[in-house]
Amino acid sequence: MAQRREEGNRPSRVQNGDAYLDTGTTRLQQLGYKQELKRDLSVISNFAFSFSIISVLTGITTLYNTGLTYGGPVVMTYGWLIAGFFTMTVGLSMAEICASYPTSGGLYYWSAKLAGKDWAPFASWLTGWFNIVGQWAVTTSVDFSLAQLIQVIILLSTGGMNGGGYRASKYIVIIIHGGILLVHAVINSLSISVLSFFGQIAAAWNILGVFLLMILIPTVATERASTKFVFTHFNADNGEGINSKVYIFVLGLLMSQYTLTGYDASAHMTEETKDADKNGPKGIISAIGVSIVVGWAFLLGITFAVTNIPYLLSSDNDAGGYAIAQVFYQAFKNRYGSGVGGIVCLGVVSVAIFFCGMSSMTSNSRMAYAFSRDGAMPFSSVWHEVNKQEVPLYAVWLSALVSFCMALPSLGSLVAFQAMVSIATIGLYIAYALPIFFRVTLARKTFVPGPFNLGRYGILVGWIAVLWVSTITVLFSLPVAYPITKDTLNYTPVAVGGLLFLTVSSWIISARHWFKGPITNLDI
Repeated sequence: MAQRREEGNRPSRVQNGDAYLDTGTTRLQQLGYKQELKRDLSVISNFAFSFSIISVLTGITTLYNTGLTYGGPVVMTYGWLIAGFFTMTVGLSMAEICASYPTSGGLYYWSAKLAGKDWAPFASWLTGWFNIVGQWAVTTSVDFSLAQLIQVIILLSTGGMNGGGYRASKYIVIIIHGGILLVHAVINSLSISVLSFFGQIAAAWNILGVFLLMILIPTVATERASTKFVFTHFNADNGEGINSKVYIFVLGLLMSQYTLTGYDASAHMTEETKDADKNGPKGIISAIGVSIVVGWAFLLGITFAVTNIPYLLSSDNDAGGYAIAQVFYQAFKNRYGSGVGGIVCLGVVSVAIFFCGMSSMTSNSRMAYAFSRDGAMPFSSVWHEVNKQEVPLYAVWLSALVSFCMALPSLGSLVAFQAMVSIATIGLYIAYALPIFFRVTLARKTFVPGPFNLGRYGILVGWIAVLWVSTITVLFSLPVAYPITKDTLNYTPVAVGGLLFLTVSSWIISARHWFKGPITNLDI
């Protein structure tokens, strides 16, 4: 009965007597699900979660070294806009589908509905596992990056590399990482009203932090780059044995594309968002759009304070080779004789990264809740249980545990760890592209649009999005240094290929016999 209802007219403003019935709740019932989570998020709160996960302060700070190494200012300045344009096509296509299917399951649910009856279970299984593992990898990389930045802040606060400063060991870093995850899990155990409050603070902090730093750092710096340097200088001296400028440019795009991810959070929060069939899509699009603008402004502001790229990347500088930390520290030290101001600025970035990890875990837990509600995960009955505050508590702590375990390879090899978190970009984007691909192929003539749709341009935008994801999947799997050794090999295809192998083999061996895709729970 629920399946027959879902293809009917989309809800508009629904009235139940004199009481307003939320259109998102109505649509959720049409899709066969009962309202279990507290629907309390406004469109601003929905936007805030995705914007906080994208967090330009987090992504740019984490991979600024990559941008400087591969191409420098030109790649960062123009590469950001290129990645931003194509990311928006992905976001627009996802928003169109989200308007039709506003559920916490998001991507895997969309794939099931768009792939058709025969392919629905497998499409749902594949998309779901790429999505949830990709999300766990995002939380892992964000919180581990925060632990590394705290390590650098401690180093600079105690004198820096050249002043006998204390550099925490890899074991201390993993303990800090675990502590951050613990705090995030505690916060995510609170009600959605509290999380909404934190989410809005996070969004405001990211925007204000960007504008503060983009103005303050180049203003304080005693030496500033010229406009010509920022917009035309191409750093081909990467020390990685790569001379092709096209190749270097491609590798430099990783910084931008890594940053512009995680906006599927708006979809995963739809069962807690008011009028989700309208506000979920708005959250996706606005988070990407605002991030592109403020991220570009931040990049330009910081790059105007860059004058000596080799020194910023050198492990012999005060920050031990952490380029953006050295930029901040050096700007204040050169002008005032002390780098304390730079350390405070790094503190501003740290808070943004903290909020990013917090929101990422929120999204993780909602995805785990929805995926287990449909029986896809081991011990599903545990992970989709909600407490009295209507929070999927066990899913929250599962996400924290998995994100801690995914960081453990860093104790053996940072190369292995980087390969694992590469799933945060490639794996997650594959999950983004799968439902879009089904939308423009198998469901091209049967897709019923929701309140937000691209009209006749939906197919064109969808194909651009799919082709972009296909392109970056190949490009980001290319070697990043020559000659290729076990220490320089790009393990991204190994990690992503391993996830694909495990997902498909588990389907063939077991899941195809019992997993039927999304199931309704109105009668439960």
